[in-house]
Amino acid sequence: MRISRGPVTAGSDPAVVRTGGLSGLAARIEAATPATRERTVDGLRAIGICGIVLGHWLVTALVLGSGSLHIASPLATLPSFSPLTWALQLLGLFFLVGGYANARSLSSAGAAGRSYLSWLRGRAARLGRPVVILLAAWAIVGSTLWAIGVPPGTMRTTVVLVVQPLWFIAVYLITTVVTPLAVAADRALGVAAAAVPLAITAAVDAARFVYDMPVGGVNVLAAWLVTYQLGVAWARGGLAGRAHAWALVVGGGVLALVLVAAFRYPLSMVGITGAPRSNLSPPSLLVPAVAALQTGIALLLRGRLAALLARPRVWAAVVLLNLSAMTVFCWHQTALLTVTLGVNLAGQLPGLHTEPAGVLWLMERLVWLPVFAAALLALWLIFRRYEGRWQVPKAARVAVVALALGYAIYAATVL
Repeated sequence: MRISRGPVTAGSDPAVVRTGGLSGLAARIEAATPATRERTVDGLRAIGICGIVLGHWLVTALVLGSGSLHIASPLATLPSFSPLTWALQLLGLFFLVGGYANARSLSSAGAAGRSYLSWLRGRAARLGRPVVILLAAWAIVGSTLWAIGVPPGTMRTTVVLVVQPLWFIAVYLITTVVTPLAVAADRALGVAAAAVPLAITAAVDAARFVYDMPVGGVNVLAAWLVTYQLGVAWARGGLAGRAHAWALVVGGGVLALVLVAAFRYPLSMVGITGAPRSNLSPPSLLVPAVAALQTGIALLLRGRLAALLARPRVWAAVVLLNLSAMTVFCWHQTALLTVTLGVNLAGQLPGLHTEPAGVLWLMERLVWLPVFAAALLALWLIFRRYEGRWQVPKAARVAVVALALGYAIYAATVL
């Protein structure tokens, strides 16, 4: 996902933060923001990244047992908490705002005389740079862990946590590639264009669950294209008025409830370790249903969110987060691992290394959230600069890419 620096680039410069203080920074960002900017898009992106980070930290338990760390989920023992994942699994919002941002950006690029390929290279570079840095860094960290004798089970756990979330970026890149087709579909069909990938998702689910056909991979793209297409429609003025919002709330909500109650879809919107079936791997019809529900709610609350984002300090915080949202996304599980492995010598600490066996574990995990956040803040301060163009010699860039490829190959052999 590309975060447009546009008129608020100053917020990405630490020197600006130091001169004039936070109030001065907020005032400058406010003054530099065009009156026509759709702030709710930025706000939804920020809400999405915060929800995903918080959700992963709450449902990912790293249990110390038999000499190594393995992954467990509190939802396996606390299924009654599964409805909370409908509020925390917000990837649908990412694709919504991604469709909006890419449609607007592609239109602006065309007006400026830039070719589609030039535009796509820029978007892909913004997506790829943080990923390459993450993988290159873990090539070094992973080699160090192996050299000091970290058990293979723990090594595999680190790979799973670091690499698995990156599937989202690959899918998002594909949706970015097909943006011209999404725009053309919106011109032809309007908001109804989102029904096409929705119908494909439903057909794939029927083929999977009724006829046991191995076609679930199709939904890896189709399911997320639903809200991406809605984002394109939003960018082109197609979601104006509350009627569309209520249609998404009612339609998405009813479909989701029918799938869970009548067709026995899993209630959780995140994967559960050891569960026989998941709504995410591959995505099921419940994914666009819940995403449509979330989109409708977001549109209904658009006015209130816009009023909140009109406050300079709130807007500045959202801008700063969005300028390096990819860094936050890429490194949030590393923050969890850093804390978990860093205090490993202290033994099994409640809520950190212990089995997620009940509500008490969740209460204990809440205590660790500020520690994870502090670790993520430190990683963000170190790596956020690499979302922009790398001002380093070509040899250094080649070395970083080589390290990243090496770790990617290693990860492929482990997963």
